[in-house]
Amino acid sequence: MACAKPHILIIEPFYGGSHKQLINTLIEGLSTADYELFSLPAKKWHWRARTSALYFSQLIPIDHEYRVLFTSSVLSLAELIGIRPDLGQCRKIIYFHENQLVYPVQEVKKRDCQYGLNEILSCLAADIVLFNSQFNRTSFLDNVQPFLNIQPDFKVRQIREKIEKKCQVLYFPINFNSMPKRRITGNGDQDLDLGLGLNLDQDQECLHLIWPHRWEHDKNPMLLVEVLCELNRSDVNFKVTICGESYHEVPQAFENIRETLATKLVHFGHLEREEYVRTLLASDIVISTADHEFFGVAMLEATFCGCYPIVPNKLVYPEIYPKENMYGTSNSLVKKLRNWCRNPRAFRRHRSQFFETFNFDPYSADQLVPKYLSLLNRDIN
Repeated sequence: MACAKPHILIIEPFYGGSHKQLINTLIEGLSTADYELFSLPAKKWHWRARTSALYFSQLIPIDHEYRVLFTSSVLSLAELIGIRPDLGQCRKIIYFHENQLVYPVQEVKKRDCQYGLNEILSCLAADIVLFNSQFNRTSFLDNVQPFLNIQPDFKVRQIREKIEKKCQVLYFPINFNSMPKRRITGNGDQDLDLGLGLNLDQDQECLHLIWPHRWEHDKNPMLLVEVLCELNRSDVNFKVTICGESYHEVPQAFENIRETLATKLVHFGHLEREEYVRTLLASDIVISTADHEFFGVAMLEATFCGCYPIVPNKLVYPEIYPKENMYGTSNSLVKKLRNWCRNPRAFRRHRSQFFETFNFDPYSADQLVPKYLSLLNRDIN
């Protein structure tokens, strides 16, 4: 007797980082007989967006029983369906980790409109369009028509309306259960995971700052450097870790940072997962300087590990964090950090109050994965 073929087709052209984390979290709730995953490594993003539809069209078997297709917006779904009309019969779900309609290019003339157009066409080809935040959804929909108006010869109308009725928001599911969490008290920190061997009380008079983001311009490393240099000139006691993935060369803003901060810069460069989590557990404040953020997995993971988040009052952050955690200008960020670094005991009392009220449940895999699986399994069983 022949084995039943999988009903769920999962495609991820950029299988790394949060894209990989999402897929791996979802398939933990599926039987291996239920799905088939086709992916490409997370590199050369621009080429993945341009050509992965052609690649997967040749790789995915013609003889299949797929009823659901789940993919990220890196894939040009409209192109894939055009090349493989048999896949058009699936219920097609596209997930937006970010959107290209509001990506902050360094030079406007360098914006490649094809990426945004591919996303719009993919939404029109999909049956369900998922966004990882309300900000992601709103910023995409609000910019559909302005983006299409770039076209000089004619106008395309009512595209937003066609897409909007398909849209849903499902936060990114973070598997907090797999992460250690330290208990925060007003007088200090206590390590609950004794196997980590951390001594979190070792330097109560010096706050440890961490910046755990991709080393690319949309995360605004220049602002980070400006703030740290000003903090250093203020002659306050602090130490800082700058980590995160670096896909290309080191940003120009970071060129002299080691010489400038000297011993205050305790780590500079990517950390493997185990050491990264250990560093989060030993840090006090996690900072975002982003110009481009639609959810912020790294910020929430750091917060869960006990870091107090300080974020811009824009992008997705007002959707997740209280106003007191936000800053509006570089000066206000410097002021926040300077005040806390000068008063570490007051900071720890304030951080304790933050963790008494902050709710991680809306971002937890325990709460969210069943909602994802409901979409994937609908009409299959």
